[in-house]
Amino acid sequence: MTVATSGPAGPADRAPFPASGRRVLVTGAARGLGRALALAFAGQGDRVAVHYGSREARARETLAALPGAGHVLAGGDLSDPGSAAAVAEAAAAGLGGIDVLVNNAAVNTPHPPLSTPYEDWVAAWQAHVSVNLLGTAYLSHRAAAVMARSGHGGRIVNIGSRGAFRGEPDHPAYGATKAAVHALGQSLAVALAPRGIAVASVAPGFFATERVAGRLSGAQGEAIRAQSPFGRVAGPEEIAEAVLWLASPAAEWASGTVLDLNGASYLRT
Repeated sequence: MTVATSGPAGPADRAPFPASGRRVLVTGAARGLGRALALAFAGQGDRVAVHYGSREARARETLAALPGAGHVLAGGDLSDPGSAAAVAEAAAAGLGGIDVLVNNAAVNTPHPPLSTPYEDWVAAWQAHVSVNLLGTAYLSHRAAAVMARSGHGGRIVNIGSRGAFRGEPDHPAYGATKAAVHALGQSLAVALAPRGIAVASVAPGFFATERVAGRLSGAQGEAIRAQSPFGRVAGPEEIAEAVLWLASPAAEWASGTVLDLNGASYLRT
């Protein structure tokens, strides 16, 4: 990854990374975890660019719910390189820059290998790779360029998944692309550190949102909750709290990490 700037700056030459009042781009913020993330950042005094792909009305609901002022919408298809770049440009223009990027937008549709027709299997893989991996890469490149010019570095936090480690038999492209997102984040952490840009990922287990509400009822819900010895699933606010810390000035030394957030439902070594 190449970022065009005037020259490297060491830690002593950089302005301090701000603890609040930052310019934050959250992708996939129309609902669910993205909405919780936008609310969490706005709640601590940051200004947020609420990205949406196709759910503009829901994104406007998120925007209206944010405390504070100066928040903006940034719509666009992240699977398209030009559109992804335009999202970053719109966020930077609306906020006056980008200090934090949270790559949350993702595709996750079932496609078990033995019961999915080949044409649908191909389409599922193309959609997952285009949004989950390539969209993350496109936006990270554009946001990093903005951050590098700021003089005080920045933060990129990727929303990965427990499924990258334990496997996703009914959603294999999701698990594979989230593993790639973790690897991308670690590569960017090394590449961008000289500019004061820290990059980290979180790997959540199952957490409750309106999209998965149906799966949490009945016997299936009992089985999902039993995956954790706490006997429950996470709330999106718990994931947001971890992202807030990784995006903070205190978390620079966590750059390159993949933080497990799964309630001990899956322990990797």
